[in-house]
Amino acid sequence: MANFTIADVKALREQLGTGLSDTKKALEDADGDMEKAVELLRLKGVKGNAKRADRSAAEGLVAAKVNDNGTASIIELNCETDFVAKGDKFIELANQVLDPVAAAGASNSAEALAADAGGQTVEQLISDVAAVIGEKFELRNVRLVKGEKFDIYMHLTSKDLPPQVGVILGYEGDDEETAHGIAQHIAFANPSYLERDEVPESVIDAERRVVEEITRAEGKPEAALPKIVEGRLGAFFKQIVLNEQEYARDPKFSIKQIAEQKGIKVVDFARLKVGAGVEAAEED
Repeated sequence: MANFTIADVKALREQLGTGLSDTKKALEDADGDMEKAVELLRLKGVKGNAKRADRSAAEGLVAAKVNDNGTASIIELNCETDFVAKGDKFIELANQVLDPVAAAGASNSAEALAADAGGQTVEQLISDVAAVIGEKFELRNVRLVKGEKFDIYMHLTSKDLPPQVGVILGYEGDDEETAHGIAQHIAFANPSYLERDEVPESVIDAERRVVEEITRAEGKPEAALPKIVEGRLGAFFKQIVLNEQEYARDPKFSIKQIAEQKGIKVVDFARLKVGAGVEAAEED
């Protein structure tokens, strides 16, 4: 006769989020010992993690928080299905991950995974929960933003899912409304750099070669090429440099002009979108 009750099965399922049959089998194998059953379920899940390593984790959420040292942190935590992404266990895990990542001041996923999460690393924490739920989890992106003040904008692409696009804006000044408008603009316009001088020379050179080739193919006079190429490079900068983009709420002004008019200065930003890295890899 089994040394456990239906209440034990229910309690263990609520604790770990495991399936009914797996939970019951673990308790049977553990002869009703709850601690041993937990260990059996975790071991089974860890083996499953290895099998899931090559699967795609393109769903998930973004989460962010302001820290108390002039920084703010944002993470992208991924899973395989939207069903798991909107579940309480996954959302709770994101919060459990975000706090130690922020406390460690992690600025990339490698630093974040090594951060201490109450006696274990963030990587181990994620692995343990993934093992129980039965999907591949991945902490794909982590950013640390500096600033005097911060605005966090979380964009819902579906009312049934947690935030899929997240922005942190670090700024100086007092106009919170304008700061929030710029954060929303970033979510929409997806700039890569704050200032033109942050764009790597390799990126500029590659774009210049493409523009020159296109311009020559159009049959433009050789003497006019430099001016045309520089003009088109200017348009390229407006696509990727935040301060040079046309403000989405009032395209007559650039982001820099709007910020100056409202007495604020953008000093840093980060934008994360769930699955963006996976999309780019698949396109390649």
